[in-house]
Amino acid sequence: MQGETGVGKEEVVKALHQASHRAHQPLVAINCAALPDELVEAELFGYRRGAFTGADPAGREGRLIEANGGRLFLDEIGDMPLHVQARLLRVLQEREVTPLGGGKPQRVDFELVAATHQPLSELVKAGHFRADLYYRLCGASIALPPLRDRQDMAGLSHALLTRLCREQQRELPRITPDFLNRLMQHDWPGNVRELDNVLRLALALCDGPSLEACHVMLSGDLPPLHDLSSAEELQSALDALGGNVSRLARELGISRTTLYKRLGAA
Repeated sequence: MQGETGVGKEEVVKALHQASHRAHQPLVAINCAALPDELVEAELFGYRRGAFTGADPAGREGRLIEANGGRLFLDEIGDMPLHVQARLLRVLQEREVTPLGGGKPQRVDFELVAATHQPLSELVKAGHFRADLYYRLCGASIALPPLRDRQDMAGLSHALLTRLCREQQRELPRITPDFLNRLMQHDWPGNVRELDNVLRLALALCDGPSLEACHVMLSGDLPPLHDLSSAEELQSALDALGGNVSRLARELGISRTTLYKRLGAA
């Protein structure tokens, strides 16, 4: 699966999993880019007691074992170290997992879905991704378009807002044309993830029956501090800025310490 960061790759995988014959089995998701290189192998394959310095004395079952019977989603697989790629290929070929530190191999049965924002074919040419693993993964390919190229902004926004209102146990406000127009004017570099954060903040700011253009707060477009009075509103603003506490504090003209206190307020 190919697509820019934030286009919703994991959501697509969740939908595919729920529609499959393995829906009642585990869906295990791992972001390879979020793990230090030295921990990726232990996270995937598990390890025995004393396998390396700092290991859990009891050992640990790897994520491949957790996915047994279900589906494994490896996001940003292009960031996986080469030596781990070799071990993963061996598992896919032999359907057995051997933890770090040795031990009896364990049989596994899972379906693998891999995703990346990088062109794997180019990584193969550059020697950064194993060709044999690349061809093993290329049985079927799905390309997810960036949000700026999609034509369903109205439908997507409605679906996301409906889900958010269900989570928050509130009625869905009326979505005005001005609100949608404001969304359509943005180029969405953070894709669907950014849109989700902006819609969360819009709902937090909306205290009437309708979502208006003034409720759309994009990066660098935050309202004054007095308009963000509750911890929920501040958290929504923080989400809209990708979790950047320093930037939110700067935008609001307060210290990080003050912001942390306000975020922690009930």
